[in-house]
Amino acid sequence: MNLPLITEESFNSKDYTTNNNLQKAEYDNCIFNNCNFSNIYLSGISFLECEFNNCNLSSVKLGETSFKDVLFTDCKLVGTPFNECDPFLLAITLKKCQLNLASFYNLKLNNTFFDNCKLEKTDFTNTDLKQSTFNNCDLNQAIFDNTNLEKVNFLTSYNYSISPSKNNIKGAQFSKNEIFGLLKDYNIIIR
Repeated sequence: MNLPLITEESFNSKDYTTNNNLQKAEYDNCIFNNCNFSNIYLSGISFLECEFNNCNLSSVKLGETSFKDVLFTDCKLVGTPFNECDPFLLAITLKKCQLNLASFYNLKLNNTFFDNCKLEKTDFTNTDLKQSTFNNCDLNQAIFDNTNLEKVNFLTSYNYSISPSKNNIKGAQFSKNEIFGLLKDYNIIIR
């Protein structure tokens, strides 16, 4: 099915939750500012090199949604199921976003940049995050299980709990101050 192409448009202060769903289309180089998408279906929509600024995308439905080189800044993405997205060429950058309870289950997100994000109880099970960066992120109760964390930068992040025996952490960088987050499974005492 060929979708209409919408290019280089700005969408400002739109509330798509009140029977005004976003048109099913391919959005290329579009900017969404202060828009509310919470709990709506974005299934089958394609976003290429788009920006979402101060938007609410909490609990959106993302079946086969494409995010290719998409930037999210100051967005609320609570419970967002990124694992439902089209994984082909999936590339996102997240800055100052609230991603509590989001899911990245089984996705390939190499070189992804998370900057000043809140990722409490976010699911990274079976996720490939090789060479990604978590800059000043709160990872309280985030789930890392069978996750590829090779060469991931956690130097400025905090509240993580990552089991070295259940994840690939080869070449990953961690702060000395947060080393306990790697040792919680071992029930040892550090003073």
